This record gives sequence, structure tokens and C-alpha cells, in this order.
Amino acid sequence: MHKTVQNLISIQSAIKSKLLNIDGKKKIPKIIAVSKTFKIEHILPLIDYGHIDFGENKVQEAIEKWTNIKKENNKIKLHLIGKLQTNKVKFAVKIFDYIHSLDSEKLAKKISEEQKKHNVNPKIFIQINLGLERQKSGIDKENLQSFYNLCKELDLSIVGIMCIPPFDKDSTKYFSEMSKLSQSIDQKELSMGMSSDYLKAVEFNSTFLRIGSSIFGQRG
Repeated sequence: MHKTVQNLISIQSAIKSKLLNIDGKKKIPKIIAVSKTFKIEHILPLIDYGHIDFGENKVQEAIEKWTNIKKENNKIKLHLIGKLQTNKVKFAVKIFDYIHSLDSEKLAKKISEEQKKHNVNPKIFIQINLGLERQKSGIDKENLQSFYNLCKELDLSIVGIMCIPPFDKDSTKYFSEMSKLSQSIDQKELSMGMSSDYLKAVEFNSTFLRIGSSIFGQRG
């Protein structure tokens, strides 16, 4: 069995154990295998194993790696987890099933425009900048309700919210806050938790975990 598959199985086992300790009735979150920068040869063992959720952060890289694979396997769901530039939206909406990084009104309007042109309807997460970090994208939590209302007017398929907590701080308070924010707009999907803190995210009802290095190993 390939090392990446072993790693995935180990992560799935850890998640199930965590859920049993918390509440066995909680929904098992989806694991997005963050495959950015890895060549498709490194990813194929997971595809062959039956894993379907993969994450990329650059549109052009995703097109080059996944176009043919997705034609051969229509079960695969591709997630854009990196920042999306407006000039790349027309390409992104055609290959990504999920966009986790909606962070501005300008981007929302562009996605709305392009999804109508191409007759597609990607599922979208609103990115929240909970740490108010200048170097990170995302809307302020105080603006979430009004921004969500705008997205509905634009016919965007908003399924939930996403965050990347500050790397140098405990994720707990941010995950707790995200859980409450999702309830405020009556959305159940939460995209939060990475290799370093995914089990903590599970405690706070994360439904999509973005896990890279714990599956694929460290990037070169």
C-alpha cells in the first residue's frame, strides 16, 4: 500500500476516534487532500484507492494536472483553496467544483458573471479573516451577513465559510467563533483545519479539512 494511502487511512482513523470521544452522531468531515505542487504521479495512488476530494491553490496548475483526470473520473471533486484573482475566474469556474476563498465583493460579482456564461455552479465558501491579519485575505466577521446577502442576490451557491487561523496562535478560539458564525447565516459547512490542527477543528464541527503534508509529506 502506498505511503499516501496509509497516511490517509491513519488520519481517517484518528478522526473517527475523536468523534467517538465527542459525539458519535457528528457528521464525519470530508478530507481534502491538498495536492498543490505535487505531480499527478504522486496523487494517483489516492485516486486509485477511491479518494475523491483534492485541493489546489493555483488555477493554471490545476488545469494542467486535473483536466484529463477529471474527464476520466467524474466523481473527483476539485477544491480551490488558494486566493483567486478575478482574471482567473473564467478558468476556475470550469474546473473547480468548490471555491473556498471568496473574499471580496469584486470577486463575488466576477464569479457570478462567469458562472452564468459557462453554465456552471461551483459551491463556494466565504473566507473570513478572523485574525484581522493584513497579509491574509477574507472579509471581516462584522460584514458576514451583508456579504452573504449580496452573494445570494448574485445567485452564488454559498455552502459555508472558511478560515485560516493565525499560525502562531491556538486555533481553538477561532474554530469556536467560526462554528457560531456559520450558524448566524444558517450554513452548515465549515472549511477549517489543516495538518497541524485538524482534530481540533473536528471538535468545532468542521465539515471540510484541508490536509496536505500529513498525507503527502513535506513539500520540497
